[in-house]
Amino acid sequence: MIPSYQAFMGPLLEVAKTANGQEIRLRDAINALAEHFGLSEEEREEKLPSGKQTVIDSRVGWARTYLSKAGLIEVTRRGHFMITPRGIDAISNPNVVIDTRFLKRYEEFVAFISPSQNKEDEPSLADVESETTPDEVLRTAYKQINDAIASEILARTRKVSPAFFEQLLIDLLLAMGYGGTGEGMAHTLGKSGDNGVDGVINQDPLGVDQVYIQAKRYAEGANISSGNIRDFFGALNLKKAQKGIFITTSEFTASATQTAKDLGMRIVLINGKELAKLMLRYNIGSRDEQVLYIKRIDEEFFEG
Repeated sequence: MIPSYQAFMGPLLEVAKTANGQEIRLRDAINALAEHFGLSEEEREEKLPSGKQTVIDSRVGWARTYLSKAGLIEVTRRGHFMITPRGIDAISNPNVVIDTRFLKRYEEFVAFISPSQNKEDEPSLADVESETTPDEVLRTAYKQINDAIASEILARTRKVSPAFFEQLLIDLLLAMGYGGTGEGMAHTLGKSGDNGVDGVINQDPLGVDQVYIQAKRYAEGANISSGNIRDFFGALNLKKAQKGIFITTSEFTASATQTAKDLGMRIVLINGKELAKLMLRYNIGSRDEQVLYIKRIDEEFFEG
């Protein structure tokens, strides 16, 4: 298990101390800490949800930031730092635990975490005793918000009319890039005699390449069976179609999923949870309320 950023603080100071007053490369420190905590290769490569940084890099990075704000280390140049006399003094007592509570004894750190003490309407970083880094807190909150909205989207989608549901799916697939941007590239069918196909999307202006859609607006627990998949397969054969998308607001049974794999035709299955996530991602039934950008220092800018 990857330690919290606070658990990295003391060992990071110890690693810096071994440099004997010289600067140390952050990457070397991270590797040394990974060895110190016995992290597996998988743990060393584990990424944040953004996929742009490893968890260990993020947590050690925040540990370094907090230690530098308390004056225990000094960032010397890009990707390098060194321990300060204050840092050496801090780890001289083996009974002291270096964490954010300990760092609060330094005025510089207190000023850093509470820059808005005189402004009641602005938040601060006062809750720094959490085991998670600020960016992990933000990403966790983001996921919780999106999961809650996706759940609400799915619940509401299950209650719309069949015609509304079919048009909703057409709008979603167009937003995802199916069918291009031309008019008349997609339409619902929804008539008797359509052989179980609810919509079609033309992948080219002449409709030579088409994707057919089957939509099942089912309640939770009313799962799609292998028989439903075979029926859709038969409908696609009647249309002489090669591509199909089966979408439901419920789930697919294991046999239904296996049947779709075994059939000699490309049938994509989208269950209720996946549908809700796609609707959220492409703003179908939802909209952007506020955009937050997470900034990172441009190290190359300060190289010169």
